[in-house]
Amino acid sequence: MRPSELLKPTPAGLYCQPGDFYIDPVRAVSRAAITHGHSDHARSGHAHVLATPETLDIMAIRYGEDFAGQRQPIAYGGEVDVNGVKVSFHPAGHVFGSAQIAVEYQGTRIVVSGDYKRRADPTCTGFEVVPCDVFVTEATFGLPVFTHPPDAEEIGRLLHSVEQFPERTHIVGAYALGKAQRVIGLLRQAGYHEPIYIHGALERLCAFYESQGIALGDLRPATLEKGKSKDFAGTIVIGPPSAFADRWARRFADPISCFASGWMRIRQRAKQRGVELPLILSDHSDWPELTQTITETGASEVWVTHGREEALVRWCELSGIKAKPLHLVGYEDENE
Repeated sequence: MRPSELLKPTPAGLYCQPGDFYIDPVRAVSRAAITHGHSDHARSGHAHVLATPETLDIMAIRYGEDFAGQRQPIAYGGEVDVNGVKVSFHPAGHVFGSAQIAVEYQGTRIVVSGDYKRRADPTCTGFEVVPCDVFVTEATFGLPVFTHPPDAEEIGRLLHSVEQFPERTHIVGAYALGKAQRVIGLLRQAGYHEPIYIHGALERLCAFYESQGIALGDLRPATLEKGKSKDFAGTIVIGPPSAFADRWARRFADPISCFASGWMRIRQRAKQRGVELPLILSDHSDWPELTQTITETGASEVWVTHGREEALVRWCELSGIKAKPLHLVGYEDENE
């Protein structure tokens, strides 16, 4: 079977015609396979959802227990038959519970990677290379300019600033699912065992991580009563990027604005956000990791989606690998 007959892009998302299901559909469908819990990939309203147990739990936290008609959990390495199509889930290393979805039918295997990263992460299972005929890769940072520095260096810069300015509060913007918990985990790995204060929007997800055996240490609510801003001097406070736009962030003790994102590689973006201490910490692979992964899968064909598609397609062509952009819409890269 030709790969284009097994999976094809549609306005609703990638559609598997033989199995009659969608992968990360952007609108409600009868049957959906979900790679991970970020809102641009995991939406509510599907009649039937197939995902890892962790992703199903995250969707319930974010959308409510009735987010789908039926749920079907599948663990890493697990395999199900969907109308004759073999579907299996494998670690993607993006956030807790994130998975690559392998679809196999009549001797053709396509792996849809979703969002993925190759770096070690104390809060999720590491990426697993899955050999395939066709590899569907993201390209969020699909330009050679994007080479992320070591995580330990970026966390070291944050801790050095905390030590250098003990009278100020370091407020770190980090996406609520995955990035916030990872920043906390990296701080703990670096030996920072002081209390970390979190915005209320992070509490349920951090509690869920803890319930799944992922230790985040002493977390406390970043609740600021009038006249108490000095209580947070010398501390690290973590909140979603949206919190920086309201008065909550401005009430702390002479705050230093920090932001954890791969986009902090671009100085203009940091400047536009008013970020004093940009932290280049990404939950996506950088350019060398994207090209490394494509090579390691052994795929003879690569489909590129949601990101800088053209550059990665060109790299594949120069490397003798057939490639094309999918031009899927509805997937964001700002909240990484």
